[in-house]
Amino acid sequence: MWWFQQGLCFLPSALVIWTAAAFIFSYITAITLHHVDPALPYISDTGTLPPEKCLFGAMLNIAAVLCIATIYVRYKQVHALNPEENRIIRINKAGLALGLLSCFGLSIVANFQKTEFFAVHICGAVLTFGMGSLYMLVQTILSYQMQPKIHGKQVFWIRLLLVIWCGVSAFTMLTSSSFLHSGSFGKDVDQKLHWNPEDKGYVLHMITTAAEWSMSFSFFGFFLTYIRDFQKISLRVEANLHGLTLYDTAPCPVNNERTRLLSRDL
Repeated sequence: MWWFQQGLCFLPSALVIWTAAAFIFSYITAITLHHVDPALPYISDTGTLPPEKCLFGAMLNIAAVLCIATIYVRYKQVHALNPEENRIIRINKAGLALGLLSCFGLSIVANFQKTEFFAVHICGAVLTFGMGSLYMLVQTILSYQMQPKIHGKQVFWIRLLLVIWCGVSAFTMLTSSSFLHSGSFGKDVDQKLHWNPEDKGYVLHMITTAAEWSMSFSFFGFFLTYIRDFQKISLRVEANLHGLTLYDTAPCPVNNERTRLLSRDL
């Protein structure tokens, strides 16, 4: 059995691979059509103009669904491993809420382009990166709380390093972006897709975009740490029959028959 066939580890793997593919394909398309500069554009800039914006939006919407599934499975796993730990249960619920908000923000980013709906796009980005960063922090705290009985120390330290990486990237991005949008470098920086080294604010722009890409990579690395955890989860779906027909009539009793639609021990 291959590693990706074990349990539900295909979920975080598919999430990372699909999201990375969305960024790469949109970037290649935008560069080929000369819509953005090759040197570190904003991630959103690679999905601003057609046709890449259609690809960017469609793929990120699917990524949001994969992210919701991954976050929910992780929530159920932590809950099942700590059924009587009230503190962990509360933290786990907070993590679920933060993760779902981050997924909602990702969908907003996918469907509202920066050049057309700047305020809405920024709100989506804040939800995606802000709530996503807090989600990573909460999951790291849970990893600390569950060691060494359930979680190994190595997993905790890896996730802590990724959270620190994310935090440094976020701080750098916010600081440089604040200076860039302060008004000292013109009023068109929000809509600008092409930057030259001679432009005012070029260095700050490069720092901001580099920090944004770095932050995205920290997210990818964090979700990849779920692979080993998800290998220990199997999925089984069953359906209960409440009648012998599908007509809208009084239900016919079935003697506790249960039809299994899907049963796999991965």
